[in-house]
Amino acid sequence: MDRAGGFFDEMLGGGETARPPYSGFCDWLAGEETARLNKKSKEAETFFRRTGITFNVYGAEGANERLIPFDIVPRIISGREWARLSRGIEQRVRAINAFLYDIYHRQEILRSGRVPVDLIADNEAFLPKMIGVAPPGNVYTHIVGTDIVRTGEDEFYVLEDNARTPSGVSYMLENRETMLQMFPELFSKIRVQPVSDYPKNLRRSLAACAPERCDGKPVVAVLTPGIHNSAYFEHSFLADQMGAELVEGHDLRVVDGKIAMRTTRGYAPIDVLYRRVDDDFLDPLNFNPQSMLGVPGIMDVYRSGGITIANAPGTGIADDKAIYSYMPEIVEFYTGETAILKNVPTWRCSEQDSLDYVLEHLTELVVKEVHGSGGYGMLVGPAASKREVAAFREKLVAKPANYIAQPTLSLSTVPILTRKGLAPRHVDLRPFVMVSPRGINITPGGLTRVALKEGSLVVNSSQGGGTKDTWVLEE
Repeated sequence: MDRAGGFFDEMLGGGETARPPYSGFCDWLAGEETARLNKKSKEAETFFRRTGITFNVYGAEGANERLIPFDIVPRIISGREWARLSRGIEQRVRAINAFLYDIYHRQEILRSGRVPVDLIADNEAFLPKMIGVAPPGNVYTHIVGTDIVRTGEDEFYVLEDNARTPSGVSYMLENRETMLQMFPELFSKIRVQPVSDYPKNLRRSLAACAPERCDGKPVVAVLTPGIHNSAYFEHSFLADQMGAELVEGHDLRVVDGKIAMRTTRGYAPIDVLYRRVDDDFLDPLNFNPQSMLGVPGIMDVYRSGGITIANAPGTGIADDKAIYSYMPEIVEFYTGETAILKNVPTWRCSEQDSLDYVLEHLTELVVKEVHGSGGYGMLVGPAASKREVAAFREKLVAKPANYIAQPTLSLSTVPILTRKGLAPRHVDLRPFVMVSPRGINITPGGLTRVALKEGSLVVNSSQGGGTKDTWVLEE
C-alpha cells in the first residue's frame, strides 16, 4: 500500500503491522484477491444506484443528481477510543443546549464577558423571536452532528458543530446495510456495534420531546422542502424508517391552535415536527414572507406550546464558526469541566491582530465563512493557486468579520480501494447524537467522509468526497 508521509495512518499507525482495531480486518483482507474486492466495489455502486441514494448539487451543469462514492474499506474505531469520544461529545452537546437556553433567556454568559455581546446581537442566526421561549424539556438540539478529525493515536479535534439540520445519517445506515450484504462473513468474524436501530431510537427520542398539550401517543412528521432539495433522499428515507409522515409546507395548516397535516380523512394534528427547512423559510408570517416551504403561523403555535420543532428555531447560532472558537469557554462555563474534546486553534478575523496574522499567512491556513457549510466559500491555502489566494484576500479585507481561519491539520488517513490496490486518503467523522429529556443517545460510529482525491483535505460530497462504513468494535 502507498504510504502518505507525515499523517497518522489509522490502519497501520507508524509501522507495517495493523493497529489492534484493524487486526481482524487485515487478517481477512490478506486472504482476499484485489479483483474480487474491485468486483464488490462495483456491486456496491450498483446497489446504491438501484436504491436511489443520490444527492443534488446546486448550480452544477447538466444532471444535478449524483451518486456519493462509497469505499468498501471500513473505518474502524476501538471500543476504548469510542468511549472517550462519546464522553467528549456528550459533554459538548450538553453545553450547547445550556448555551442556547441561556442566550434566549438570562444571557449570563454574555453578562460574565465570556462571550462578546456583539457576537450574538449582530449574528443573523440569532432569532429574537425565540427570546423567552423554552422548548419542551429545554431541548434545543434534538439531533446534532459533531464533525471530528483525528491527527494522532490519541489526538481528536472537533472541527465544527452541526446543530441546525445535520445531514448524512441515511448514508451511515445504508453504508452499513451494503457492507452487511456484501461481506456477511466479516461481521461474523469481527464484533461490530450495530447502527440499524437509529431510526427507532430517533422516533423514541423525538416522541419524548412532545409538547405538554400532546394528547395520547405523539404524532411525528418530517418536514421537507421537497424533491429538489439536496437531501430529499434522506428526508424520505428517515420518514419511512421511523414510520413517520413525510410532509411539505403546503400539506400543513393551523387548526384549533395546533399544526395539522392533510390526510385522506381531513386534517390530523402533529405533535413533533422534525423539520429539514431552514429558519428563514419556516414561517412566512414571522420570517421570510416569500417562503413557500414553511407553514404560516407555525411560530405562534410553537410559542404557545402546541408543537415541538426539532431542531428548535434559533439553534443555528451554535453552528456559527465564530461561536465555535469560544466553545472551550462555553463548555467550562456550563459544565464546570475542561473540554474533553479539543477545538482546532482558530483566528477570528473580526479581531485586527488575528486578521493581520491571517493575511500574512494566508497560503498556510484554511479560511472559512462564519456561516458557511458544505466546503463552499472556503480557502485551503496550501492547495490554492496564487490567483485564488489573491481573490480571497480581497474578500477577506472587505468583510473580515465573515471569516475565521485555522491551521491546516494533518488529518489522519484510512485506506481506500483503488484499481492498483489500497491507498491512504484523509477522513473525518460525523457522529449523530439524539437529545431528549430522557438523556443523550450517541449512535456508535457515524458517517466517515473521505477525500477521494490524493492529497485533498476536503471530504464534502459536494466537493468530490466519498463515504465509508464506520465500525465501532465491541469491547
